[in-house]
Amino acid sequence: MKQVTTRRALRTPATLNVLIGAVSLAFLALFLLLPLVIVFTEAFRKGLEVWFRSITDPDALSAIRLTFTVAAVCVPANLVFGVAAAWALGKFQFAGRSFIITLIDLPFSVSPVISGLLFILLFGAHGWLGPWLQERNIQILFATPGIILATVFITFPFVARELIPLMTEQGTEEEQAALTLGAGGWQTFMRVTIPNVIWGLLYGVILCNARAMGEFGAVSVVSGHIRGKTNTLPLHAEILYNEYNFSAAFAVASLLTLLALVTIVVKSFIAWKTNRMEN
Repeated sequence: MKQVTTRRALRTPATLNVLIGAVSLAFLALFLLLPLVIVFTEAFRKGLEVWFRSITDPDALSAIRLTFTVAAVCVPANLVFGVAAAWALGKFQFAGRSFIITLIDLPFSVSPVISGLLFILLFGAHGWLGPWLQERNIQILFATPGIILATVFITFPFVARELIPLMTEQGTEEEQAALTLGAGGWQTFMRVTIPNVIWGLLYGVILCNARAMGEFGAVSVVSGHIRGKTNTLPLHAEILYNEYNFSAAFAVASLLTLLALVTIVVKSFIAWKTNRMEN
């Protein structure tokens, strides 16, 4: 009798369920679907020809190339770092482990703009390394290297933070069994460790790539906004919008939106695949 009463007490009224569902749908429509509709509506308002001309403009093509170049460098770098860091922190216990994990989380707690300013302080003309770089004619800021460094800093936690809990939970039993059976260290790593975390690894890579292509704050500080040279897609869209060239700005924004949609689809598939394998 007591159990039945408890179940009735925990049962949510149908009216409340409908209200919660309606509020959730309204929130999604207002803050997620409506912006998507606005972006694509404005992008194609003047027709497909104007949209195509906007994204094939020389400055737009330069921004696209730079965006993909930055992602092509940052994602593999963070992939290597993330796997190495997760393997060391997830499989072993040592002094300073918690401090290293805190350092990995640092880009999540520091504003991207502040991160960019740190690179200005480090590599700027009056920064710590600025005079030394100028003497050797090495340009970091307001050039591709500075954009890559800022993006790497912003994105390096994604792969590591996705893999550390997985490797910690899995422990080292399977690796030890493989070593006992005669497998080498590299063979064990590639055939035991990596396959066990492959979907989490892909999940982290997808998030890292999306953030690398869409990063604005830190890149805006270190890029110098040199048109046709140091503008990524987000910076190029901002410049076009500030110039009241709305059609071109939304056309460029639509490319970033398509990237976000593809990322969501791939991320959802990987999450579904991961849950299915765990169950």
